[in-house]
Amino acid sequence: MKQYDVLFISDAEEDLIKLYNYVAHNDSVTKAKNLVNKIEKLCKDLVKFPSRGLVVPKLEKLGISIYREVHYKAYRIIYQVLENEVYIHSILDSRRNLTQLLQERLLRI
Repeated sequence: MKQYDVLFISDAEEDLIKLYNYVAHNDSVTKAKNLVNKIEKLCKDLVKFPSRGLVVPKLEKLGISIYREVHYKAYRIIYQVLENEVYIHSILDSRRNLTQLLQERLLRI
């Protein structure tokens, strides 16, 4: 079975840090650690079957089909598979507007 390397780009790392800080501040450090660990595990599990995620529907409507997503509870993990590598691009709260979140990311560049 083909193995992939799973890599977090800086935006995804920032997403995890912000998520951890938010949950730690508004709930507990223990819950924040648990949540981040479970999201990281889901991402690392893409090492075996990265194609299991769905193409991001909102992006597919725009003709962009290179990004996939998997979910953990209310969080959407957006990633891209290139050769033997899986790049985790974003970890977003699915209760927020994806279009708005992506626009904010693009304007930041």
